[in-house]
Formats: sequence, C-alpha cells, structure tokens
Amino acid sequence: MDNKVKEIAEKLEKGVEELFHSEKYEAYLTTMAKFHNYSLNNSLLIWLQRPDATQVAGYKAWKDKFKRQVRKGETGIKILAPIPHKYRKEVLLDDGSVEEQEIKWTSFRAVSVFDISQTDGEPLPTICNKLTGEVEGYDDLLKKLTDTSPVPLTFEAIEGSANGCYKTMEKRIVIKDGMSEAQTIKTMVHEIAHSILHDRDDGTAKDADRNTREVQAESVAYVVNKYIGLDTEDYSFGYIAGWSTGRDSKTLKESLEVIRQTANSIIEKIA
Repeated sequence: MDNKVKEIAEKLEKGVEELFHSEKYEAYLTTMAKFHNYSLNNSLLIWLQRPDATQVAGYKAWKDKFKRQVRKGETGIKILAPIPHKYRKEVLLDDGSVEEQEIKWTSFRAVSVFDISQTDGEPLPTICNKLTGEVEGYDDLLKKLTDTSPVPLTFEAIEGSANGCYKTMEKRIVIKDGMSEAQTIKTMVHEIAHSILHDRDDGTAKDADRNTREVQAESVAYVVNKYIGLDTEDYSFGYIAGWSTGRDSKTLKESLEVIRQTANSIIEKIA
C-alpha cells in the first residue's frame, strides 16, 4: 500500500474512534451535509484535516471550472481517489470451454483538494440561505419530501410532545399538524429516514436497536436539514456519546455509512 494512502487510512481509523464525542459528531455531520456526495471515508478525511471546509475541489478544477486560483503556499486536503482498472482474461468454464472475461478492480491513490477559503477569484452562488421559522420554497419542499417518502404521509393532530411518528404496522408517517414550517420539514425528514431504514420488512437497518434507530434518523435529519439551510441549533447530540460507549470503530463506521447513504439519497431527490 502507498505510504500516503496508508497514512490516510490510519488517520481515518483513529478519527472514527474519536468521532463519537458529542461536539465532534455534530461537527462531522455538518461537514457530511456539505459534502454529501463524497464517500464516507473522504468526507471524514475532509473533516479531520479541515473541519471548517465548506466546498472543496482540486487545483485544476478550481482554476478551469470555477475561475478561482489556489493561493500560493496553501496546504491541500488529502483524500483518496479511486483508480479503476480492467483487463481481459481467458477463464476455464465448468464444461471445459474457455471464455474471455473482463476483470475489473479498483485501487486508490492520495490526491489533494482545496477548500474555497484557500482560493481567490470569482464568487460562487450559494446553495441556500440559513432559515429559521419560515422556510423559503416551503410548499415545493413539502411536495418533494412527500414524494420522496416510501410510505404515505399525512398531517394529523397528535397529543403529547411527539412531532411525528412512523407507524411501522400501518406503514405510514404521521406529522403533527400546525407546527412551524421549519419544525415540519425537520420532522418529515426524521420520519422518512425511519421509514427507509427501520421498516420491519424492508428497512436497510431494520435490526438496529431502539437507541441506534433514533441516532440514525436524527443524524440523517441533521445532514439533510443542514444541507437545505434550516436552523439546526435545537438539535441535541448529548445522548450520542452514551450510545457509542463501548462500541468498536467498525460498528461506528458502519452506522456512519448508513447515515451518509440515506441522507445522500434524500438530498438527491429534493435538491
């Protein structure tokens, strides 16, 4: 393994183990929202090296695509770039005949990207503005989320403190009627995450324990809401530190990948 790649892999493993302190977890999810289309490993590597990064690209991409120049002396953020390989090989089949097949495999190399704060040049358009009680384009976003939901979604009166719920037996989502626009959107994403991940028949993480389910749904909601610009100060991550106690890095990393994939899937459908 290339020494640079090995160094990055070791940093990644260490970072996963350190990640599940409450403050660090929230900071990482914020980065995940900014780089939702990056792999889990690369979004984590960006956060570990430059937690304040907001938009990254390679040196040439900044220059050619965005008309911006990386400032002299800036240190790049190291990520892993996949290198696809393929070749043709004769394979002996069970019947004794020989067939030529295409063999594919992927290797990785370390490359450098730079945050926009390390560059000068033409301004970039912002994705969205930070929002509070009201949500710009609320009706359109409401429709997109409703269409994204894999199960029927309705608004009803709900007694008590719950803002919504995913009814697993009925396979439908209920959102509390009469909430603020921001709270409605947050709750919808949270419950849609439950319906995708924790459906008793088809959920991609249906065997997760109750605490893990809430961490996953809340984390997906955080990433998606952060991406679309909603105020997320009322999200609390205090319980996450307790949830992660005693769990090894493999378990933590697996859960992060579930969160990343689910958030990315929702973002791509509503963006």
